[in-house]
Amino acid sequence: MTDQQLTILVTNDDGITAPGIKNLVQVMKGLGKVIIVAPDSPQSGMGHAVTITRPIRLEKVDMFEGVESYECSGTPADCVKLAVDQVLHQKPDLVVSGINHGSNASINVLYSGTMSAAIEGAIEGIPSIGFSLTDYSRHADFAPALPFIKKITQNVLANGLPDGTLLNVNIPKPDDGVIKGIKICRQAKAKWEENFAERVDPHGRNYYWLVGIFKDYDHGADTDLRALSEGYISVVPTLFDLTAHHFIMNLNSWDLNE
Repeated sequence: MTDQQLTILVTNDDGITAPGIKNLVQVMKGLGKVIIVAPDSPQSGMGHAVTITRPIRLEKVDMFEGVESYECSGTPADCVKLAVDQVLHQKPDLVVSGINHGSNASINVLYSGTMSAAIEGAIEGIPSIGFSLTDYSRHADFAPALPFIKKITQNVLANGLPDGTLLNVNIPKPDDGVIKGIKICRQAKAKWEENFAERVDPHGRNYYWLVGIFKDYDHGADTDLRALSEGYISVVPTLFDLTAHHFIMNLNSWDLNE
């Protein structure tokens, strides 16, 4: 299959105007025919939400020179579903999501709209990758990451991915600006330690704002968080099958049917 025959769907969760998706599109334009379907507004933290209680709008826009692009009022997962069903009318060769402004390492993969779009691609049997940069600024410098993104994408196109598997790729922001390389990792055992700050709005009504700090409880040398802290890009092969296969035999021994 030649590059000209490849169709690459690009999406994200920061919205179609975010700098991250513009950088991702520039990389993908050199690898195949790019189609963009992305949210019309930020959708961070949406997880794998889909829209079922209101209409979804899909509008063609002229925002990327020479690239067919659409903005969608739905979630990142909606964007992939609509792209396959209403824009492409077939499955693309690849789904790439990002580049997210902020880390999606460790447990953040469950909350991430960026990763939900890639997961939706994998559910459809499409090789899919989520890319995230550990810099939340809209003025983040994506340039050091782009050659690595291209290399990872080329390898996925050349080698494929197992059924049900996608890649969660997180890119560090080293103090010296130099990315040391790429490490294949596992997801770190970490979580947000959260609480809700209670506040009062101008009308005197109470409301709550989620706050917290991220805690890494994993001391392993092979985790995504360790790789990022050492200046390496972390690549985690990720499954959407949440079955605890190792516990099935044990669970079968329970006295559940008596």
